[in-house]
Amino acid sequence: MLTRSSPRRLARFTPCLRTAVATLSIAALLGACAMPKHPDTSAPPPDPFNPAATQLLDNTSWTLSAWKQADGTARVIPSQDQPLTLTLSTEGGKRRASGFSGCNRFMGPYMLKDGKLSLGPLAGTRMACASPGGAIERPFLDALAHIDRTGVQMRPPQQMQLILDDGATLVFDRSDGK
Repeated sequence: MLTRSSPRRLARFTPCLRTAVATLSIAALLGACAMPKHPDTSAPPPDPFNPAATQLLDNTSWTLSAWKQADGTARVIPSQDQPLTLTLSTEGGKRRASGFSGCNRFMGPYMLKDGKLSLGPLAGTRMACASPGGAIERPFLDALAHIDRTGVQMRPPQQMQLILDDGATLVFDRSDGK
């Protein structure tokens, strides 16, 4: 209940109240103007086996950089003039895979479903090869037909991992300059 002395008391607290409101307003403004920390800088790297990541594979090109066999040993990838490659394209509205398998070029359809890349059936040229690339061609094409899981890392260095049915892993580096 207000009495006659209430307006005087209120007048006495008004400068204090104004100061408190001004101080809180300035603190809020300074907090709002502070440089925000980008969430990606402290975030852990994304899971490369996240099913949504495989959707990033359309219209990309890859070069085989490593092949770990199921027993953990590295399979030798012969050095040659032309590396083993895999290109995934949606040109013409259809998903088409193509690449170089060591001696010949190959092509065929691909699918991205439930976080997995599936290739095939693949067709290819039929040049005879006595080079080291000819020795790895059949195992490479066979590996592409037996993908169990697909991992995609689109942060640099951009890589794709194909885990095969037998536990072997093919690692590809992105090669289309992106």
